Amino acid sequence: MKKFKIPQIPQTTSKSIRFPNDVIDEVESVLVGTDCTFSAFVVEAVRVALENLKEESAEDE
Repeated sequence: MKKFKIPQIPQTTSKSIRFPNDVIDEVESVLVGTDCTFSAFVVEAVRVALENLKEESAEDE
């Protein structure tokens, strides 16, 4: 499993995305007391998911 690292801020593009309210609530509760923003958390979560998909794809080949 990949460890969470505080991300460096790359060049970004704004995207609108809708989240279920329960997901927002859960993420926000995890972030209480941290310096991490909601956006940074979501970006890192997507990066980890993409890495997992690559690993699974490599295992299937």
